[in-house]
Amino acid sequence: MFFLTLPLLLGCTAATTPLTAATPPVDPLPLKVVSTDQLPKGLAKDQQLWNKVNGQKGDYKALLTAIDHSLEYLGTDKAQKDYQDYKVPGITRDRVSRSLRRFRQLVVQAKSPQALETAVKKEFQFYQSIGNDQKGNVDFTGYYEATYPASRQPTTEFRYPLYQAPADLKAWPKPHPTRAELEGADGLQASQGPLKGLELVWLRDRIQAFLVQVQGSARLGLTDGTEMTVGYAGKTAHPYTSIGKALIADGKFTLEELSLPVVLQYFEENPQDLDLYIPKNKSFVFFQETFGSPPMGNLNVPVTDERSIATDKSLMPPGALALIQTNLPYYNASQTLEFKDVSRFVLDHDTGSAIKGPGRVDIFMGTGAKAKERAGVMTGSGQLYYLLLKDN
Repeated sequence: MFFLTLPLLLGCTAATTPLTAATPPVDPLPLKVVSTDQLPKGLAKDQQLWNKVNGQKGDYKALLTAIDHSLEYLGTDKAQKDYQDYKVPGITRDRVSRSLRRFRQLVVQAKSPQALETAVKKEFQFYQSIGNDQKGNVDFTGYYEATYPASRQPTTEFRYPLYQAPADLKAWPKPHPTRAELEGADGLQASQGPLKGLELVWLRDRIQAFLVQVQGSARLGLTDGTEMTVGYAGKTAHPYTSIGKALIADGKFTLEELSLPVVLQYFEENPQDLDLYIPKNKSFVFFQETFGSPPMGNLNVPVTDERSIATDKSLMPPGALALIQTNLPYYNASQTLEFKDVSRFVLDHDTGSAIKGPGRVDIFMGTGAKAKERAGVMTGSGQLYYLLLKDN
């Protein structure tokens, strides 16, 4: 996943509320078949498809687009390779593809959420994630595509660069240089070492430049009034290290207090601490200009607002149709955020460094400031189901 996500910044395997004290051993089979009689009432009734819900118009076309992106992926050599060793019996690339094509037909033909729910329960088998407690409880968070101010030229205001990948990166001897060795403790020294001349664009704020590295992509508003998009082009061979965990370890916050807005406020009030905490993440990410391309998931297809999710792809079927039941934040008439119960059909398009185990789902919330605010407060629990056509 190449977008800003609360667990990626914080390094939490659960949401920022104490939903789970510890992650139990992972069951060899992350999904179990459940009958429709075991489903909560109204679970498969996706009101958001057609109706105006929570002040937003239905996103019928968005769901169809997300399905088409999954089908595009499933037709690739990458999908064939991804499904070669998938561990849940009965879930194959062919069955996932057939399921999506039939589900798309049902969505187009259905006239109401009730009609679609009836058809889905008749034709599809439900595989429930065992969750983080092996009882089906899943922790949900949100991620988004950020937009930051930037400049194609360094200035006194725009000092923090993003870098292109060195041409010989694959030949670098290991261990690779750490972040501190590449850019210095203050984040300004990389142009004096092996990254000299590889500057792609400059950002105003050091924490923003760091967050773009966490994301792996961004949409940038340039000083000349144009827009630039950048995407992941490689990284050094160091694991991601959470600055959120470091803040907790140093007693700055408790896990219950920690959230993305809180972390950003802390560094705004204590900018000197950036030199202490950012180098703790030894990993360093490189970028390329993507010339306006939409945000992409790790399946190399675009992600869709509130219809694309990120899961642990070592456990969950990539590109598959899923159904989530959780709470999502929406703006009310007073432009404050309220959590609403939702039951939504989604497509599994993405993954992330902190999205591990069968009890973690990250929902793509969109692009820009409102998506950022919604993703920043998005913590909750719920259930995750995958839908596959019944074997006849």
